[in-house]
Amino acid sequence: MKKVKHSLLISACALLLTAAPGMAQQKAAKAPLKSGTASAVVAPAKTGASKSIDQKVDSVLALMTLEEKIGQLTILTSDQDVTGPFVRPEYKKDIMAGKVGSIFNALKVDYVRSLQEMVMTKTRMKIPLIFGYDVIHGYRTTFPIPLAEACSWDLAAIERSARVAGTEAAAEGLDWTFAPMVDIARDPRWGRVMEGAGEDTYLGCLIAEARVKGFQGKSLKDPLSVMACTKHYAAYGAAQAGRDYSTTDITERVLRDVYLPPFEATVKAGVGTFMSAFNDIDGTPATANKWLLDGILRKEWGFKGFVVTDYTAVTEMLEHGNVADSADAAKKAIIAGADMEMQSNVYNAKLPALVKSGEVPVSDIDASARRILRKKFELGLFEDPYRRCNKQRENTLVLTNENLEASRDMARKSMVLLKNENNVLPLSKTVSKVALIGPLAASQVDMLGGWSAQGDGKKVTSLLTALKAEIGDSKVTYAMGCKIDSTDQNGFAEAVAAAKAADVVILALGESKDMSGEACSRASIKLPGQQEALIAELRKTGKPIVLVLFNGRPLDITAVVPNATSVLEAWFPGTMAGPAVCDVLFGRYNPAGKLVMTFPYSVGQVPVFYNQKHTGRPFDAKNHYTSKYLDIPNEPLFPFGYGLSYTTFDISAPKLSSTAVNFKEELTVTVSVKNTGRFEGEEIVQLYVQDLVGSITRPVKELKGYKKIKLSPGAAQEVSFKISSEDLKFHDNKMNFTAEKGGFKVYVGNSSANVKEARFELK
Repeated sequence: MKKVKHSLLISACALLLTAAPGMAQQKAAKAPLKSGTASAVVAPAKTGASKSIDQKVDSVLALMTLEEKIGQLTILTSDQDVTGPFVRPEYKKDIMAGKVGSIFNALKVDYVRSLQEMVMTKTRMKIPLIFGYDVIHGYRTTFPIPLAEACSWDLAAIERSARVAGTEAAAEGLDWTFAPMVDIARDPRWGRVMEGAGEDTYLGCLIAEARVKGFQGKSLKDPLSVMACTKHYAAYGAAQAGRDYSTTDITERVLRDVYLPPFEATVKAGVGTFMSAFNDIDGTPATANKWLLDGILRKEWGFKGFVVTDYTAVTEMLEHGNVADSADAAKKAIIAGADMEMQSNVYNAKLPALVKSGEVPVSDIDASARRILRKKFELGLFEDPYRRCNKQRENTLVLTNENLEASRDMARKSMVLLKNENNVLPLSKTVSKVALIGPLAASQVDMLGGWSAQGDGKKVTSLLTALKAEIGDSKVTYAMGCKIDSTDQNGFAEAVAAAKAADVVILALGESKDMSGEACSRASIKLPGQQEALIAELRKTGKPIVLVLFNGRPLDITAVVPNATSVLEAWFPGTMAGPAVCDVLFGRYNPAGKLVMTFPYSVGQVPVFYNQKHTGRPFDAKNHYTSKYLDIPNEPLFPFGYGLSYTTFDISAPKLSSTAVNFKEELTVTVSVKNTGRFEGEEIVQLYVQDLVGSITRPVKELKGYKKIKLSPGAAQEVSFKISSEDLKFHDNKMNFTAEKGGFKVYVGNSSANVKEARFELK
């Protein structure tokens, strides 16, 4: 045994000549960088280069003490940004003591390099840090919020957005982003709906995959790629009452059919990491839920990356009430499979004693450390710990013209035209006088939205600035009217006067950027402050009102829409907000976005979503004892999949290749789409399916496909979809994932509510 152990140590030491750079590499790392190079790197020895990553990881692990292994399981925040309840001021001492494996919120190349140098010069093992950050929708070039991007239904554009964000983040020293958020969300009161892709599972899966591919690129070793992190695992979007950090209560069937598929889609896309959620699943917080972290994620789906907890989620189990103390919390989290603990530092404090007492197997520590070390090898950090610390890239690859144009393109693709009475839009550049009114008309910082990373409000082009550039200063009269969230109406008179003197009013209303996002739940989702009163006063002038909404969630705008001639949902569009809005308002871009979350008629309908289950007493206006409200309609204000264009489209009834197919056959569904209007435009043709009879109750319809096409006026195109038994699967009454024989309806249209149908049978 002694000879074997001695041989292992020799092998591991040989590896460390390549795996953990020595002083020669330290000197090279500090040397001036040549143009286009990441850093000066000592060539790896052949012994290490010939080993597989698993062999390298095992060799490194064999040299580590228990405390060093646990250090790798800890991630602490820098004090450069604050994204949680507290900052641990001793984080630099912890780094030098070898008690930290990763750092988040450390920004810019010089600072990242300085922290990495602490590890490479002050610690025994010299295992490089991973640097992470919440790069949610852009880094310095800010893109539309993810909910907005999803409304484009444009997977290539969404992947490009993530690619730009990842490239900019990597150029400033980051290795890892805590994105994408793939939570299905059906309650607009929850502020974090702005981070996700909306209410639909099918579309959510496609967007989740696109974002992972964008962030990670073709290889994690690419110095311009960042490792993605799927969050929040799982069902965080089902928080009760739409209140952030709240509990969830859903069945396993709903969990598997609705909430889990986007997470699995990212595993198939090769995502590097997962983040556990704050909420519980069936009484066990996600951070300590072995069924979730080990049973489903690793054993069922084959996930090979590591799991990081959300901010202080381990110690928050004390408040959940499922642990007795912080030691119990650390024990349950690590045994469940939470590999890396964020910020609360109880792994360092409690795991050594728990292992020595036998309460936590050392094999659990080794498994977690192994998963983390593997990702460090895949990121290329053992070859070069300063791989993403390149001043030239930092100075040349952020906020480029190309990146800004990508942001502008994504923004206009994300906007949804909700109303266009009398075809007021698009506006003509020959318009004589425009009154630009509203608390968001001149705002820059609010255009960034929540979770805007290093987006700088001073770099944002506001709607006011863009409009003056579009038609000339002399044609634009600006009046704020009111502040976003204030009881003051003193600005109304100025706004009304401006409206009376204008040909058209552009009214910019909505939320401030800090009204949506984490910890930003709202019980009322109406326009805040005096904004509803402002538009009511402007309506009295008789002038056409083009309402542009800037917000991070679906709003209750039932009282607002009748007072507007046109309504454009612009969301929070990002750095190029003003130019992108003008592109749409003046017709350079014909809006084609479609809603991915239902807009409720009233908050009293919430949660409201298109793929609800049937009821035994469906609505009947003639029968009092049916499912309805006494004071509002059952239908939402704007349904899932809804969005207008400056042109019009006619979609024919679907034609089926057969009225009956077996489990091995594909059904072809074909429609003809014709542009019946005056403008070239894009239409998103949507395919839904309804299972008419199941062993359990089934949704009224489910999205199963879509195609985005562009047509010139008068042009027509056939659009075809394929449906197989795989598309019809669900978890049946015995929890088997299967399709069942029987009748189905297929619906095709331009929203979930505007469809034509046909029927087929699965034999």
